[in-house]
Amino acid sequence: MSAITQESIRKEFSAWVDAHWDEEIGIVAWRDLLVASGWAVPSWPERWFGKGLPVWADQVVAGVIREKGVVGPPIGGGMNLAAPTILVHGSDEVKEKFLRPTLVGEVKWCQLFSEPGAGSDLASLSASAVRDGDEWVVNGQKVWNTSAQYADLGMLVVRTNWDRPKHHGISYFVLPMQQSGVEVRPIHQMNYHSSFNEVFLTDARVPAENLVGDTDDGWRIARTTLAYERTFNTLRRPNFRGDENALGRTLREAKEEAERHFTTYVWYPQRAGRPDLAVERARDFGVASDLVVRQAITRLYSFSKASEWTSMRAQAARALGRAAGPEGSLGKLAASEVARMSNKVHTLISGTQGVLKDGDNPLDAVIAEVLVSTSAQSIAGGTDEIQRNIIGEKILGLSREPEAKSDK
Repeated sequence: MSAITQESIRKEFSAWVDAHWDEEIGIVAWRDLLVASGWAVPSWPERWFGKGLPVWADQVVAGVIREKGVVGPPIGGGMNLAAPTILVHGSDEVKEKFLRPTLVGEVKWCQLFSEPGAGSDLASLSASAVRDGDEWVVNGQKVWNTSAQYADLGMLVVRTNWDRPKHHGISYFVLPMQQSGVEVRPIHQMNYHSSFNEVFLTDARVPAENLVGDTDDGWRIARTTLAYERTFNTLRRPNFRGDENALGRTLREAKEEAERHFTTYVWYPQRAGRPDLAVERARDFGVASDLVVRQAITRLYSFSKASEWTSMRAQAARALGRAAGPEGSLGKLAASEVARMSNKVHTLISGTQGVLKDGDNPLDAVIAEVLVSTSAQSIAGGTDEIQRNIIGEKILGLSREPEAKSDK
């Protein structure tokens, strides 16, 4: 048997694409072929739509998909958060029910974790589920739920046992979103976007077979989702080649899908601080030679590059087959610092003109959005304080921070 190498996988998958790619088959039919072949998730077990290849094979296949400009697996939280969590923790019945529809893109997902009183301390959540025959009845409120208005399914963590310590009385469910007991309301942000929602659950119903893992073991499962979330890149756009007017049905449907998805995240580059605009902005304002400005830009650029290398290190660990771990917290914390530094640099360069949304300079609106959006970077996906705790405990080996109410 010949050795499995990156080049052998690249050649095999390239040959498969050349033999099967169909521009007119439609996105769902094409993904059906991709999933059936095992190439949609090559590192997954063969029983669950994969090929049992090393984890790094996923990146090799993704590279071929981008190189050839064909359609890959769906974009978003279903593929990147829900599916891998279910693969690790779900029963065979749960995997049978949800993995294939997610891989094909027949269902859209949202995440129902945070609450008004349980953000950083997620284990303090109070939304609850009570067993009622073959169903669970859910009541409570969730918040900061991206794309909940479009979702078919929700990754839901709720309290199922009030008599156990807070981390040990939580369960993880797949919630059907399209029902009368689920109300989604948009949250209007100060940057004029409405990417997030609050979700009110009033006697919402969850089939008992939608439990992921065991009852009261949801905190351990939620941590898996959160680990993937910290390494989840929502901003990678598919590569659509050729004349837009000449795209076949498959690519046309994929492009429409991508546009719908990325509309939600249109302000995320500004949330990250847009350090790439600092030099251009300094030149526009005639301060590129100012020593203080130059030093600030240099510090920002240096830290940004270090952050990129940290991210690459995390990707390399995943390619070696390691599960998403605390290195994601390093990258998340670094991204928050880049956003803060960028905000300061843009403020230093633009001064009061930084608040002009409709200024004469084409970049004015972008910079104004940066200045009101970067604060979200250190909150979304786990606050900086939470990331520091994870780094201290998991990387530095420090003891756990004492809690007011012990789980012991």
